[in-house]
Amino acid sequence: MSSSLRSKPLRAHPKAKWWALFVISLTQLVVVLDGTIVNIALPQAQVALNMDDHLRQWVVTAYALAFGALLLLGGRIADYWGRKRTFMVGMIGFGLASLYAGIATTGWELILGRGLQGVFAAMLAPAALALLTTLFPSGKERNTAFAVFGTVAGAGAAVGLVLGGFLTEFLDWRWCLLVNLFFVAVGLIGGGLFLTESKAGGDNHYDMWGALLVTLGLGSLVYGFSLAETGWGNPLTIGFLALGAVLLAAFVWVELRVKNPLLPLRVVTHRVRAGAFLIQAVAGSVMIGATLYLTFHLQIVLGQGALESGIASLPLPLGTMVMAPLATRLLGSIGPRPMLIGGPLVVAAGLFYMSFITPGGNYFVQVAPALLVMGFGMAFVFIPLQNVALAGVAPHDAGVASAVTNSAMQIGGSIGLSVFTAVYAAVVGGHAQVDLDVLADGYSATFIAAAVGMLIASAIAIAMVRGRMDDLLPQGAAESEAAPVLVH
Repeated sequence: MSSSLRSKPLRAHPKAKWWALFVISLTQLVVVLDGTIVNIALPQAQVALNMDDHLRQWVVTAYALAFGALLLLGGRIADYWGRKRTFMVGMIGFGLASLYAGIATTGWELILGRGLQGVFAAMLAPAALALLTTLFPSGKERNTAFAVFGTVAGAGAAVGLVLGGFLTEFLDWRWCLLVNLFFVAVGLIGGGLFLTESKAGGDNHYDMWGALLVTLGLGSLVYGFSLAETGWGNPLTIGFLALGAVLLAAFVWVELRVKNPLLPLRVVTHRVRAGAFLIQAVAGSVMIGATLYLTFHLQIVLGQGALESGIASLPLPLGTMVMAPLATRLLGSIGPRPMLIGGPLVVAAGLFYMSFITPGGNYFVQVAPALLVMGFGMAFVFIPLQNVALAGVAPHDAGVASAVTNSAMQIGGSIGLSVFTAVYAAVVGGHAQVDLDVLADGYSATFIAAAVGMLIASAIAIAMVRGRMDDLLPQGAAESEAAPVLVH
């Protein structure tokens, strides 16, 4: 079978690939913004569907866990089954899952819908990236295309915050899910018109045992962490954590023996890349987990409306976007190691500052400066991470390495949110009446826990991201633009 199947329309109409870039970027936008748009709506959804705090966190965890756990398999499906076909099926499935979640009448239905969104996002994201790579194989056009794609990905979080606030404030929280139907319609029409099919050549056997073991292993691990709010000594907590560890060990055993492993272990056993993946997981815990509790503080404690809290959260993504060009330029001059050591320290400083929140505190004094500092620091984390994750990777492993980076972000967010929920529950659980002071104390504790995580990320960089600058970057990265952060 040919390694690439191209259709005549693209050869007849060269500009069509720029329309294809629009479609692919739109897909990336919806996948990224869905990680933040629901956060703004969650306080209202919790009340409407009568969810307790434990169930509430799974609205976010279900999406991140399914997305992160299935990204590697989604990439394989796209390569073997066909990238356009996977893209179109993923788009349809994502739309149907969004519709199901949008009309949910119980908390469990909403969680199931969010999990299904994550499943199909895990097909969409790698298919979109693979299509982009085949459409723009090299040269200046490729740099332009990836710059556009990375910019859209970076802006997705900000768009989700504002759009989620607007829809929740003036329509209903359900529209934060139903709005995806518009993006899906545009994606399907544009995909049918401008995308062309391509497949990977060679041996196309799926590592289904590997996919099953890593999915169940990560699921057990995350669920075990989620039970920690009832006590770390709880037999169920210990049991699920142990089961997750055993299943992941079995996954490693399988990957060492199968001909076509889902995850070639050479990708993650390299010291520098392993350090990058661990740092990405910690960063994901902050971006997905800690920022959710910020939303609760803004809406529940400070009494902000959905739109106001969405706008109030913007200093974080905007700070990252403002500092990204500087971080990109510094990457080629000082290398990734100083950035990965210092960036997490800056984020930790912002989180520690934000831990001093009080119910009567002023947003512009207690929250906005902290978010801006966190955003600045995250630019010096995300920009080098994508490059370090690809350092020393053979060309045929580049897609897998990128998928692992994005998976680490989502899985780290899932585990982080579970840990932060346990910390929050430990603070507020002993109080007969949970007033605003107690809630603020609970949220403050989660920010301190997140700050400690970022300090650990800096220590990981010190210990593992070591070597000459040229060895810590993919070939040519020091002379060209940094690779974009593809999934936040």
